[in-house]
Amino acid sequence: MSIEKISTVALGTNGPQVGVQGLGCMGMSEFYGDTDEAAARDALDAALEAGVTLFDTADVYGSGANEEFIAPFVKAHRDEITLATKFAIVRKADDPHYRGIRNDRAYVREAVEGSLRRLGVDVIDLYYMHRRDPQVPLAESVGAMAELVAEGKVRYLGLSEVTGAELREAHAVHPIAALQSEWSLFSRDVEKSAVPAAAELGVALVPYSPLGRGFLAGAFADASKELSSDDFRKFQPRFTGDNAKANAELLEPVRRVAAAHGATLGQIALAWVQQQARVRDLAVVPIPGTRKRSRVLENTAATRITLSDEELALLEPIAGKVAGDRYPDMSSTSAARE
Repeated sequence: MSIEKISTVALGTNGPQVGVQGLGCMGMSEFYGDTDEAAARDALDAALEAGVTLFDTADVYGSGANEEFIAPFVKAHRDEITLATKFAIVRKADDPHYRGIRNDRAYVREAVEGSLRRLGVDVIDLYYMHRRDPQVPLAESVGAMAELVAEGKVRYLGLSEVTGAELREAHAVHPIAALQSEWSLFSRDVEKSAVPAAAELGVALVPYSPLGRGFLAGAFADASKELSSDDFRKFQPRFTGDNAKANAELLEPVRRVAAAHGATLGQIALAWVQQQARVRDLAVVPIPGTRKRSRVLENTAATRITLSDEELALLEPIAGKVAGDRYPDMSSTSAARE
């Protein structure tokens, strides 16, 4: 049975043509409990069959293991995909909870060599600065990334979790193709300054966690009771205890819209994100993560759902009622610097 392919869009004014939905590969290696590697590889194949061409990883996912995991898929389909990875978050082998941030020029150059080696490629299509260290001038960080473009090690540059002002400053150093930040029915702080700046500059938005890490899809109702001990959602404020209970009640309008379309909760949440391209007048390429072929096909089908103005209005108030922050520590997000 043939799979209907999704449409394509330019990833920013001067960026590559990609499917209007990408695939986040993080959970295939870490953070969401045990992984079935064979199923995850099948999910990669299903995504490509469905027209997904933007595949997203980072050096921090599994401390490099995720880049190594997708390397065989990348090698087999190098000319068909747009490969994105990220640098900046630093871990320590002897402290699994440690997270540091480095944006200095020396680290940029060190990090890209590691990613190129693990991915088994000569060039990375889209290279993101994963988090911003405000102590390092953007001119230094983006300038070092621009050197990688000039040297042919990277094709396009991206940023993650920056403010609109930071995006403008970086774009003045070197064109930025994409901004990757959390954006969903539950998380809309990116709209304050980053989305308007991206629209103005011709930068694509690549929303991560467009399904609220599965909560918007109804995958779980209370992380502390339903998820495994090695699932990091157990430690995110929105997904446990009283916050989870309150937030679960916010899904009622999503259910109503889903019923009207004969769709799942997750498809409506994704359709809302996809439709922000028209609402905000910019390219939007969400990267829902999954490890299952069935979920890939469910997610990509959401690109063919159009929500009415009345349905958008019904969903509009949800984010303002969400209980709890996105992370236990929000200091590395754009919201902390607004």
